[in-house]
Amino acid sequence: MSNPLHETARALVAPGRGILAADESSPTIKRRFDTIGLESTETNRRDWRQLLFTSAGIGDWISGVILFEETLAQDASDGRSMVEVLTSNGVIPGVKVDKGAKDLAGSPNEKVTEGLDGMRERLELYREQGARFTKWRAVIDIADGRPTDYCLDVNAHALARFAALSQEAGLVPIVEPEVLMDGGHDIGACAAATDRALRATYAALAAQQVDLAGTLLKPNMVLSGKSAAHRASAEEVAAATIGVFADTVPASVPGCVFLSGGQSDEEATVNLNAINQAAAGNASAPWELSFSYGRGLQATPLSVWAGKPENVAAAQAAFQERASLTSAARKGEYSG
Repeated sequence: MSNPLHETARALVAPGRGILAADESSPTIKRRFDTIGLESTETNRRDWRQLLFTSAGIGDWISGVILFEETLAQDASDGRSMVEVLTSNGVIPGVKVDKGAKDLAGSPNEKVTEGLDGMRERLELYREQGARFTKWRAVIDIADGRPTDYCLDVNAHALARFAALSQEAGLVPIVEPEVLMDGGHDIGACAAATDRALRATYAALAAQQVDLAGTLLKPNMVLSGKSAAHRASAEEVAAATIGVFADTVPASVPGCVFLSGGQSDEEATVNLNAINQAAAGNASAPWELSFSYGRGLQATPLSVWAGKPENVAAAQAAFQERASLTSAARKGEYSG
């Protein structure tokens, strides 16, 4: 018998396609708009996201879009809902459901993501509005003595609770335990922290009886810190990432949709390409290895658009180029 959760999860990691993360919170999109001198109004936010969603051929490269709840409820300028705009192009709508990372009581240098209160009712509304999947992000920092087991455990519990509630509502949960690349740590420190975060996450998911075949993982790549004296090569990133995942991510998970996580457009694309090349024919990497990029797909088109109607076509062309290049990397076929 078919399982809608399994089918949606597999569709989101269909060959050659990945997810656009367009779920920036109001403070985050304000910071992005500040870089182009544009006020963050509801209309401007709609116009920007509409520009992306109506780009010709979007469904060739993008399987799903993570929306901010404002966008999920919005109409495009032609009167269609944003959900209809996406589904008419063969793109699956989803929604970010967490309420952001807050200081962790008892460990104020670490964060815990909040938003479980009232989630069951919100999920029902999101489903009625047309969402078919959800996302929750945990934030894990690397520094002296961090991450603590306490931080990993509370965030893993929240991720699992979110996932169980999402599946109850008929929505595919994307679990995102993000180990940040901020800092001067080497790739080994990232590998160790990522290993611990994923073990804690999958232990919590198992304890809460989440159906892993109806989930996706949105992980960080295993990277050197941004300010590390030596930045690991794409080949080193690929080997370390697959090595950690082989030890921690169950084979029943349909796919991993990597976040770009502060990398430049080019770095995120090159590393995704190397990971897929290393995974090809590798029995220890049974999952689809795709993408769920925000800045990695949006940064260039946003600068081209600059909030000006006359730049829409050029900005859409820039988005189409980034999406097609990222799709090539998702297949291990990116050539630069």
